Amino acid sequence: MTKPAGALFDLDGVLIDTEGIYTDIWKDIESHFPTGIPDFAHVIKGNTLPRILDTYFRPEDHAEIRHMLKEREDAMDYPVFPGVMNFLHYLADQGIPAAIVTSSGDVKMDLITKREPAFMACFKAVITDSKVEHSKPHPDPYIKGAQALGVDPRQCMVFEDSYSGLEAGRAAGATVVALATTNPRDTLTDKADLVIDRLDELIGALEA
Repeated sequence: MTKPAGALFDLDGVLIDTEGIYTDIWKDIESHFPTGIPDFAHVIKGNTLPRILDTYFRPEDHAEIRHMLKEREDAMDYPVFPGVMNFLHYLADQGIPAAIVTSSGDVKMDLITKREPAFMACFKAVITDSKVEHSKPHPDPYIKGAQALGVDPRQCMVFEDSYSGLEAGRAAGATVVALATTNPRDTLTDKADLVIDRLDELIGALEA
């Protein structure tokens, strides 16, 4: 496998183990503001908050939903997956710049930066929902991530767990690696160039 010129990472479900937490949060929110959408918490994975609100909830409920979500995000932990720091240090040693490309907002990223400064220091750039015109599955987030690193997206490797994120990475022309942390492995194989369980599995392949 060829070493990339840049590495672009989704956040939740790829770098930090929060997808299960968010599933419970959105189940609770949806119990207060029912959408009628089966498996709602899973359906919205990979979407930005503005898109979720505009698509599934009444405008008059948006402020309360934002408040509920912020309360829960302020209280939750953001555990880094096993193997993540090993892989990020490997990229740094190889001179390969890394960026986070997330559907999350700036407030959440500021909170993570305060709590996990050593983790966030591994990234040259962070692309949040406020920095893109079109959210995933549109390629815009990953194109902007590559631009922030000063490399061609076609020379980048994208790391994703959600279907919309994998589609965005492919549309940007990147090599796409799926993490089997959120969705079943057999549903990812036709959406990615490679499916792995943890990031540091790749070190051997990139060195081969």
